[in-house]
Amino acid sequence: MPNNRRANFPSLKVIHSTPVWLPQTMTWLCNQIRYLPDSIESHIVCEKTENLDQFYLPNIRSIPGSSLLAKYYKSGLSGARALSRMIWLWCMCRRIKPDIVHSHFGNVGWFDSFVVQLTKAKHVVTFYGADVNMVPTQDPRWKNRYKALFKSADLFLCEGPHMAECIIKLGCPRGKIKVLHLGVKVDKILFKPRKCQPGEPLRVLMAATFREKKGIPYAMEALGQLQKEVDFEITIIGDATHEERSRKEKQRIFEVIEKHKMRSIVNMLGFQPYSVLMEHAYKHHIFLSPSVTAEDGDTEGGAPVTIIEMIASGMPVVSTKHCDIPEVVRDGRTGLLTEERNVDQLVRHLNWLVKNPKKWGEMLRAGRDRVEKEFDVQVQARRLGRCYKDI
Repeated sequence: MPNNRRANFPSLKVIHSTPVWLPQTMTWLCNQIRYLPDSIESHIVCEKTENLDQFYLPNIRSIPGSSLLAKYYKSGLSGARALSRMIWLWCMCRRIKPDIVHSHFGNVGWFDSFVVQLTKAKHVVTFYGADVNMVPTQDPRWKNRYKALFKSADLFLCEGPHMAECIIKLGCPRGKIKVLHLGVKVDKILFKPRKCQPGEPLRVLMAATFREKKGIPYAMEALGQLQKEVDFEITIIGDATHEERSRKEKQRIFEVIEKHKMRSIVNMLGFQPYSVLMEHAYKHHIFLSPSVTAEDGDTEGGAPVTIIEMIASGMPVVSTKHCDIPEVVRDGRTGLLTEERNVDQLVRHLNWLVKNPKKWGEMLRAGRDRVEKEFDVQVQARRLGRCYKDI
């Protein structure tokens, strides 16, 4: 039998350019590259590495720690860091002679474009979220930088139609954009439709880094209002980062918990590895993820991968009509959606799930089917391979 990862694909060399290989929150990028067709030879070119015990792949090429480039990179000067990154990419392009350079994140793509134009390689750029909305909002120089990138690069990828429209508004020709969903390893996620038994407390799970765009205070406010009617337990996996805005968000979350006297029913687990997240997922009934657009313009861009994983596992999801979340959660069919920051709607949706447990089954089955069809990492990796082939 033919190898499906090799069939109908030409032999191509692809450089994947990303600043760091790889933060724990970017498992999806490792899987995307891991499952590309076998005929595609991938090389990862980055400034530095971390978590290699979790995300090892062949051909990872980071700036050597003892080199002059590394000294420039570590200088802390943004111009020196950018120059060292570009020189390193140029050196790797000369050595590897890639057919394609794939820049991960739009701002990375702009820096890379100066190098790629000196080669014979095609240039693919994937936008993921903050690079679409927050970066040009906080620094208007990026609007003109992106316009130059849109002229020079060959193809732009993004997670869903909402993000595609945002990129078009920044000046990208519609014909240069394709939607490519992020994928999860569906075959490794057991489908176990949740059921809440009579007399059992409703167990609600949230999982996110504490950032304004995650909307956790709104979730806690809705649960605080609902606790008079429903007996429930809450688990939050995640925590604040070193950023001041993240620490402030953590404070907001605790203020809501104190306001509604919920400390005894909230279990805060901090950051946990993926295996612990999924272990707790199967112990809970509902996943709550009410994302919002932050005041600084930060958004999900597409949809949180955790939502995809929870739907695949058979858990009802309550989220918001934010960015490309409706591309994953089809309101009323594969989950329930509210407007952003609408606590009353969150309360109503949670109440509906509590009062209609017999209606969960059809929604959960439809959600799993959609994830298998549109968000399986192996399916999406093959589609990425075809994108490479087509340019």
